[in-house]
Amino acid sequence: MSDAPSPTTPLSPAATTQGARIIAVTSGKGGVGKTFVSANLAAALTRRGQRVLVLDADLGLANLDVVLNLHPKITLHDVFTGKSSLEDAVIAAPGGFSVVLAGSGMVEYSRLTPEVRNQFLNVIQSLAPRFDVILLDTGAGISDVVLFSVSLASEVLIVATPEPTSLTDAYAAIKVLAMQQKRQHVRMVVNQAARPGDGRAITSQLQQVLERFVATDSGRPLRLIHMGDIPADLAVRDAVMRRQLLLLNTPGCPAALAISQLAGKIEETLLARAG
Repeated sequence: MSDAPSPTTPLSPAATTQGARIIAVTSGKGGVGKTFVSANLAAALTRRGQRVLVLDADLGLANLDVVLNLHPKITLHDVFTGKSSLEDAVIAAPGGFSVVLAGSGMVEYSRLTPEVRNQFLNVIQSLAPRFDVILLDTGAGISDVVLFSVSLASEVLIVATPEPTSLTDAYAAIKVLAMQQKRQHVRMVVNQAARPGDGRAITSQLQQVLERFVATDSGRPLRLIHMGDIPADLAVRDAVMRRQLLLLNTPGCPAALAISQLAGKIEETLLARAG
């Protein structure tokens, strides 16, 4: 038997890592722009002088390499199987930050085994001292692999769109984080917002549902913290199709400016205290 923690048991990031602030970027539903947010947020934080690494924690359906137009020779698969060192898997991305890519189709890593847990934890512990921020670009949903990835982070940023299916799945994911990981708060960003203020209203509505239906051990409802909206913007689709970072392709467009604002809010609220 392994003594690795259950995916439903949150680890104490302060106890398991030294150095980087670890933020899990996750979502209830796929296709909401989670990896797009992770990559461009990393570029925006790098511009602010932070040393940033994005780790592709979607071990089964990784696509960070596609978003960044990278063709890695070494992935997490090679590190986990002992074919390559972790050092060789850390590569530079456009935008000036570092990435560790997972490689897609890693079926053997779509289940959380004790070996996967230990390897993943070792990777995080090895990387944390070298960076100010590690963004974990997790898979979508509430599988045990996703929940374990999220448990390694001190902060959770959940990405949702205004679509009802996205919000329903976001609620399900937040509920699990509250009840299984005992999270006291989750940060939220609404992507593809149609109008200014949409995201704040959506966050408020979800908060009300949580207060009605989700009981926590502390007796206080999990607090949703609205971190910002990313407006629906045709420049986003153009950048994704070109496999370019929005912040490099069209830095002055509304969505890019919104991501820069998100980076500023994260720096002010999370990194200042960590420094």
